[in-house]
Amino acid sequence: MPELIKLYIRHVLIGFAIAAAFVAMLLWFNVMNLWHLISTSDVGLVALFVLWFSHGVVFAGVQFALAIMLMAEPGPSGGKRQRVTQLIPVLLRVGADRKDRNQDDGRLR
Repeated sequence: MPELIKLYIRHVLIGFAIAAAFVAMLLWFNVMNLWHLISTSDVGLVALFVLWFSHGVVFAGVQFALAIMLMAEPGPSGGKRQRVTQLIPVLLRVGADRKDRNQDDGRLR
């Protein structure tokens, strides 16, 4: 199996494990009375699965993205910041194209 597929499966499993821990903490601390809602409902197991799976998709994506971004080799950060030592004069012609402009609001007539 290619190394990238192994990396993906490993980090998706880690993401789903983190999601399981997160959902367990949600239920343990009874956030928004979630434990009561799941334990007393007849479809509580389906709700628990959907809660875990949806969080698992998010955490797996974040986990894999972090794994990929941390694989980058350290390189130069930015470029050389050189000061401008000499000013370059720029010539502007003022008023050459202002014949057709209104003096009050600057719009063409």
